[in-house]
Amino acid sequence: MAEYETQYQSLASYDEEEDTDDNEIPIHDTNFMIHVVPESSRWNHIENLDDFFARVYNFHQRGGYVCMVVEDILQLIQFVFVVWFSTFLASCVRYEVLFANGPNITNHKVTIPEAIRPFDQCLAEFDFGIVLSLLVALVFWTFRLIKVIYSIVKYTEIRSFYIHALNISAAELPNMTWHEVQRCLLEVQKEQQMCIHKQELTELDLYHRILRFKNYMIAMVNKSLLPVKFKVPFVGDYAFLSTGLKYNLELILFWGPWSPFENNWKLKEDFRQSHRRKHLAEMLSKRILWIGIANLVLSPLIFLWQILYSFFRYAELIKRQPGILGARRWSNYSRLYLRHFNELDHEYNARLNRGYPAANMYMNIFTSRITIIMAKNVAFFAGSLLAVLVVLSVYDEDVLSVEHILTTISLAGLVVTACRVLIPDEHMVYCPEVLMRNILSHIHYIPDSWKGNAHTYKVRDEFAILFQYKLSYLLEELVSPLVTPFILCLSLRHKSLEIVDFFRNFTVTVVGVGDVCSFAQMDVRKHGHPEWAHKVKTDTNQHNQAEDGKTELSLMHFHLTNPEWKPPNTGGTFIQTVREEAQKEMSSLGTAQSEMPGVIQGMFNSHLPSLGLLPSMLNQGMGYNSLASSIAMQSTLYSPTTTSAAPSGASGGHGVHHRLKGGISQIEGPIGAGNFGMLSSMTSSGSLQGSGIGIVPHSAQPRVDEGTLEMMSHDMSFSALYLHDLQFKRSHGQSGGENLDDIRARAMWQRQDSNQPTTHVQMANIQEMHQEESQEELLTHIPSAAEEGEQSISHQPSAAKGDGHHPLE
Repeated sequence: MAEYETQYQSLASYDEEEDTDDNEIPIHDTNFMIHVVPESSRWNHIENLDDFFARVYNFHQRGGYVCMVVEDILQLIQFVFVVWFSTFLASCVRYEVLFANGPNITNHKVTIPEAIRPFDQCLAEFDFGIVLSLLVALVFWTFRLIKVIYSIVKYTEIRSFYIHALNISAAELPNMTWHEVQRCLLEVQKEQQMCIHKQELTELDLYHRILRFKNYMIAMVNKSLLPVKFKVPFVGDYAFLSTGLKYNLELILFWGPWSPFENNWKLKEDFRQSHRRKHLAEMLSKRILWIGIANLVLSPLIFLWQILYSFFRYAELIKRQPGILGARRWSNYSRLYLRHFNELDHEYNARLNRGYPAANMYMNIFTSRITIIMAKNVAFFAGSLLAVLVVLSVYDEDVLSVEHILTTISLAGLVVTACRVLIPDEHMVYCPEVLMRNILSHIHYIPDSWKGNAHTYKVRDEFAILFQYKLSYLLEELVSPLVTPFILCLSLRHKSLEIVDFFRNFTVTVVGVGDVCSFAQMDVRKHGHPEWAHKVKTDTNQHNQAEDGKTELSLMHFHLTNPEWKPPNTGGTFIQTVREEAQKEMSSLGTAQSEMPGVIQGMFNSHLPSLGLLPSMLNQGMGYNSLASSIAMQSTLYSPTTTSAAPSGASGGHGVHHRLKGGISQIEGPIGAGNFGMLSSMTSSGSLQGSGIGIVPHSAQPRVDEGTLEMMSHDMSFSALYLHDLQFKRSHGQSGGENLDDIRARAMWQRQDSNQPTTHVQMANIQEMHQEESQEELLTHIPSAAEEGEQSISHQPSAAKGDGHHPLE
């Protein structure tokens, strides 16, 4: 709770002869001291800043006080409805009357009252199982009610903080980004000292407090400490991290009564002492065992709840859109594996959403020919039956009264819709390598083994662990109550000693913040990877380093999202080094392009601004030249601006309003960030303009412009691809990149699941390879991706050698 700052005011004495109302207190000659607590001074020395800052963030992201209160109350009502409706269906419906199967059934039309039992008969139908389920549900609902009441009290406190301390009204909140709220928070700290251990807080301090436990989870997944990946017979590698399992992991490791943490911000002292590690591991193992047994005992009730809740939530949606089960989503495992340290929820969701179209398109490449054949034939038979029944019912509606006709029509419609999901677009041609780089530019993490092998089923199966079917997700949630106890008792228990060592070795105390995961400090020197932290001295080994470049990419992302934050010396050196190397490669790219023949140069100048592409393989390699085209592709996918700046009053199709309608709070960074990223700095220096990419310098754009809003995400995409390419070349000892034959072979790979030939050839991205000995010209097709996820990408290589024709003819 806040300690209130005391202020005293001295009031002069009133004249005794002055008239007073009955409600006024007469004050005589003696001065009267009144204790006044200004509303704006209530926030100094907040005891639990983790909880407070998290509530401030959630208040902003969930839309304010009214939205949060209404949502919580409706969730309580929803729980009551599910329990009541399930009990009603189990005990109060006369199904023999409803289905007309009873012995005393007449031919008259059954009414609703006839099919429902009276209240006393409903109660008589309650057996022991129903009564026990209702009692458990009542206890659970009571706890949720108490929690909601407590939360509403906290919402009121946070609303007061927004109004009186941050000076943000309820009307202004929906139109403010988190970056603006965060800036106000840092200013309030200077005035009111919410944290008394530090005069000024930084952006990283706020992120540490909001994401303290989340950073630990990300680090544990990065170091493969948590048992969430398994070898499943007949399936292979599989990642299982259901919502229930994740809840139990957080209960055991962070906020439960026996967790290693003394409170929200302090690790227990015993866990800092190495000589007690075995004893602590044994105690942790026993606690995990007991929690696993409790999950096993409650699993029947939880399993029943999962079935009922899933049925009421998804049954109507599946009937209306059967293809929804064939859609894909980012798995719960990927939401930890792909997440940066110190990345807030809205930042992470925005990044995954940008990568969703390309990821979905990539997975659609791998369709089985036999599956397509079977789907087409099943759809034909079911569609024929459906068409006949529909025509008959239109001709005479009495057909609908025939037994099971409506059921047959509904099932036939579901089968036809489900089969159509399995049949790919006959005009679609794919290029897996370009799609995989497109995906990498957003998700930022892929294994090295995927590079150059995106067309293989091995990579497809590994990517499916991150990008799963929604049906798989629903099945995971259904079986979670049955599987979670065994994972806790048989797998997590054996990790107890490693968990204890992890907390001891990777916990540091930060002044004004408390104990945090040392990986979240993003210290390249301490936790950097030698293959990623190029030209930066690191003191790491296999045990201390973060895998997959997590430290370096997290540092780059946080720097771009919070440009006012000043990284430590090692981090600043790393960022500056990468920026300088990227600028050198960009300069060399501009020089190489300026030497191209006039015909090809003219083609680039005329088409690249509209396509948003760069010649991607001028130097054969996997360096900047190939990643620049992928980055520029994002400009086509998400930003329709060209080389001319949009008018200051532009809106509509090319403005920001159609894309951010009702969602400005989801913007990742500051709206007018300025030239803070590598791509931004190179744009402002003129390098990118010279190479034909349609990106506008920050200084030339209006403050609220789609190009400005998207520039930060482009900067991060650029950084991720560039760092991956540098790491790939260093780890494989390459100086010039891949072999040209390998590039050409993959460019030739294409897939079209159709029995009809493709008759159109899409625009090719032509590039010329200047070599002193061969003087060879190479034409490589670079795909153009359309907006809204309807993308068509193809490669069409060809050679033009001495035939006397123009290359485009």
